Amino acid sequence: MGFIDPRTDFGFKRIFGSPRSTSILRSLLNAIVYKGEPRIESLEIVDPFQQPSLPDFKLTILDVKAQLDDGTIVIIEMQVAKVQSFLKRILFNTTKAYTGQLKKGQFYFDLKPIISVAITDFILFEDHDRPISRFKILDEETHAVCTDEFRWIFVELPKFEKELPELSDLADRWMYFLRRAEELNQIPTELDADEDLKDAFAIANESQLSPEELALVEAERDRIWLRAGEVISAREEARKEGREEGREEGREEGREEGREEGREEGARQARLDIARGLLASNSPEVVSQLTGLSLDEIRELEEG
Repeated sequence: MGFIDPRTDFGFKRIFGSPRSTSILRSLLNAIVYKGEPRIESLEIVDPFQQPSLPDFKLTILDVKAQLDDGTIVIIEMQVAKVQSFLKRILFNTTKAYTGQLKKGQFYFDLKPIISVAITDFILFEDHDRPISRFKILDEETHAVCTDEFRWIFVELPKFEKELPELSDLADRWMYFLRRAEELNQIPTELDADEDLKDAFAIANESQLSPEELALVEAERDRIWLRAGEVISAREEARKEGREEGREEGREEGREEGREEGREEGARQARLDIARGLLASNSPEVVSQLTGLSLDEIRELEEG
């Protein structure tokens, strides 16, 4: 028995965004956002498979979006590879989710707070070794809170190095699951007593996947490894060439954008191939959820 990697797009959405994931996601958010306190009594998962409106914004797709019982909106993203302007993309998603609440005839007091949770498989903040960082909008001098409408929580998985005997709280257990689940063949006894974690492992069990879903998992895993290798190679090349820091940032961003365009097209073609196989025994809606392709793209495959 093995488990899919929660850090992949497919794995994260399947574990935390499926119809049976409400309690699992509530436990994760209580652990990460509220330091283990059971502050969230209920939540609603909102369309974890939504598509971006622009092709260039594939990396701004919201992995999972939820609304808490008090109306607060939480957007949760999983990012494997470090890309240029990552923080700006997080701010873009946060402000877009905030302003997107108002419909015609509504007023500013109808706006609900936004919490952005970004889980990264790379180190984002080099100035400290804490795996979880929490931010608000503060006064520069007094650090008084300006507003509670926005909160940003970052979980940097590479900074989490605890082993099973060292896990001390709910946040530790979830970070261990996120970082190590793919390496395990069975549920560790240290995690087996938590019903939400047991459910997460059950959903992540590879034996529950269809051959087409397993192919999708493998394709995404290969894409992630390829991406990581390209990023490392680009950095080594830059160091060898000794470019000035300012020029390098601009050129690296340009190279990254070009590579990203090619990777996204390759990933899209892989999803299309898998979707063709899934259509034989699944509805277009199910295929759309499994592959992340839009219904229009699925229908074009049917017609073709």
